[in-house]
Amino acid sequence: MKWRRRQGNAKWVDEGVVGVGEMTPTGDVGGWSMTSGAAANRAALVRWAVWGVIVAGPLLGVAALFSAASAAGSPGRSNTVQAAPSADPSGTGPAGFAELYVSAYLSAGQGDQASLAAFWPGAAQAQFDGEPGARQVTQVAAVRTVPAGSGLWSVTVAAQVIEPDAPATSTPPPGSSGGGGDSGQGPGLRYFQVAVAAAGADETGPWAYSALSAPAEVAAPAAAAAPRLVYGPSQPAAPQDARAQTVQQFLTAYLTGSGEGALDRFLSPGVRMVPVSPAPYTLVDVEDIAAAGDDTGSGSDPATVPPSGARQQVLVTVRATDRDGTHVPLAYAFTLTARAGRWEITSLDPGPLPAQQTGAPAITTTTPDELSGATTAP
Repeated sequence: MKWRRRQGNAKWVDEGVVGVGEMTPTGDVGGWSMTSGAAANRAALVRWAVWGVIVAGPLLGVAALFSAASAAGSPGRSNTVQAAPSADPSGTGPAGFAELYVSAYLSAGQGDQASLAAFWPGAAQAQFDGEPGARQVTQVAAVRTVPAGSGLWSVTVAAQVIEPDAPATSTPPPGSSGGGGDSGQGPGLRYFQVAVAAAGADETGPWAYSALSAPAEVAAPAAAAAPRLVYGPSQPAAPQDARAQTVQQFLTAYLTGSGEGALDRFLSPGVRMVPVSPAPYTLVDVEDIAAAGDDTGSGSDPATVPPSGARQQVLVTVRATDRDGTHVPLAYAFTLTARAGRWEITSLDPGPLPAQQTGAPAITTTTPDELSGATTAP
């Protein structure tokens, strides 16, 4: 609406929608006067403002809640960059560094101090004799990695070393860590312990490593006692042994690429395997077989296949012939399942199975439902 002021009596009139008389105050009092329509408009405006505050209140509360949670979870910004951890938690880095260091150290000769300083800063003061590379290192492997705290690691490295002019003998020289005792390590196999310091260059940079001293040659670790296995004594695979026949046919197809097609015909329903490619061998012969739970080796007739669903774990020794005519002994652990009068491969097990506390039965049974959906050994 528009407002104007009358001349003379100083009365305000409205030129809007409402009547003029409604806007005329009594007397000559100056100021503003409002009609009932204007009052209604003002009330509507106030009402909308109140509703806006009511609606915005919960939204502002939720926003404040998330803002407080974000502030609690994120510490205040700082110009200080956090230092990276002082050591590789897995020990993989120190182990790899120690392998490289031992290989370079054993191959070093006179004048190699500068190249070794990349691993061990104190190499500049070390004295090396002989020609560089006269001692050959054919293989290294970290066999023990122990954290020592404060970013320090103790790494034991095994090294296959060929000494210059070493005699071709199976008896290691006296005092060598590569022979004697019951460890069974071959000649030229030696062990070295290395102290490694590890630190991070920065928050995203690579790890930094340094050897604290020259390696220390140490004795070979003792051989671990092998656990008793679930299988009974190995017996020569008889031609009529139905288990050996299945394994023979499967391994022939698996290792030589022959044997009348794919592997599926030897596998339980639902099991999938692929042959080794390229085929490494030309011939495979199953020589011995041992069955789980058959402690005497005189179990049931191997030519007889039990009812469908029966399951047995076996360990077989095979002789494979490579393309050069060399015979290679191999061992495979299988879980077999009987179905329709023959044995089928249910799984190629990860390795020979250790014996359980209560011993394992020679043959276990499964339901037809379990048999139809079998993909791995139980």
